[in-house]
Amino acid sequence: MRAIAVLTGLALLTTLAGCAGVDAPTPSTVAATATPVPPTAAGIEVVSEVVARELKAPWALAFAPDGRLFVTERGGTIRVVKDGEAQSPPYAQIEVATVGEAGLLGLALDPEFESNGYLYVYHTYSDNGGALMNRVVRWQDDGEKATNPSVILDGIPGARYHNGGRLKFGPDGKLYVTNGDANSGGLAQDLNSLAGKILRINKDGSFPEDNPFPNSPVYSYGHRNPQGLAWHPDTGELYATEHGPVGRDEVNRIVAGGNYGWPTVSGDAGDARFRDAVAHSGVDTWAPSGAAFYDAEALPPEWRGRLVFGALRGQRLVWVKLRAPDYRFVEEQGALFARRHGRIRDVVQGSDGYLYFATSNLDGRGSPKEGDDHILRIAPVNGGLSRHEASDDSGPASAARGAGSPVR
Repeated sequence: MRAIAVLTGLALLTTLAGCAGVDAPTPSTVAATATPVPPTAAGIEVVSEVVARELKAPWALAFAPDGRLFVTERGGTIRVVKDGEAQSPPYAQIEVATVGEAGLLGLALDPEFESNGYLYVYHTYSDNGGALMNRVVRWQDDGEKATNPSVILDGIPGARYHNGGRLKFGPDGKLYVTNGDANSGGLAQDLNSLAGKILRINKDGSFPEDNPFPNSPVYSYGHRNPQGLAWHPDTGELYATEHGPVGRDEVNRIVAGGNYGWPTVSGDAGDARFRDAVAHSGVDTWAPSGAAFYDAEALPPEWRGRLVFGALRGQRLVWVKLRAPDYRFVEEQGALFARRHGRIRDVVQGSDGYLYFATSNLDGRGSPKEGDDHILRIAPVNGGLSRHEASDDSGPASAARGAGSPVR
């Protein structure tokens, strides 16, 4: 059994620092609020800036080449944010089953969106017998609205809880899909079921010939409820965030055909049949969701290579930096905006090189405040707008060190 980085809430909170709160005006465009956090280990401060407000449980964010920001809302709406406002009427209104955690979830734009206009969504529906199911649907952009829906993958088990739902295109041009165990842990080990899996499919829904299991979309299995996908900018390797049972939320390095152990194990498995997590939360609960590796120049260079992901129950952004050259151990980690913005659902890198994140305080489990839900942007203090609001937020914690043999 290899040693594993356990990123506990205690570790994340040991370096909390505060500053006095001040009221700020509320402009009508980007950056209605900007929230500084204490300096990072390199002495660089960042702020959060409000990009859009009054969204309803946003689930996924995706930037188009023309600068439009597409947003799914769990109730079935796709919105476009432009010039700091969510456009009305909605870009699309999709009939979905909104039960528990189910609804309109993931969103991804085709790598060739500029020429073909394709966008892909993941949503829950009720079949003819009333059972909850999930599917992936391809739509086409006509500049103002989504048209020509086409189901490219169906038959994904659904439930009130554990629907997964993240969609991301990988550097190989394939579409990756995270599926929860549909509240039935045994399905995660059943290769004949799509539940509890990360899938890899072609743009038309067909299965790549080089997938690890013949004639199957399954790429990895033994997952409980994965909700974040991101590829390391240096290696191109896939990492995923995943909800654990009680604590033991995970960051996993995903390999083709890998078995990640659920429901037999979670967190630090220590079992040769399964792949251990790169890091997990120990007894703390992140409830991790959308994730992104930072790979741009708008933020200070110390940020490059950080995996940043939202924490729902943890109510913060968590960041992890992995140790070169194999990036299989945690070198440094920390948190931002603890309890400041509430539940955080998705994180993406914008076309402008900044990081954007969406809150999820209207999903039935949050404590909504005026203006919720929000989309916010992370920017350096010297690159933020002039109207700032200081607050009590967490900075990075001391580094969590990985040791022992590499991940299998």
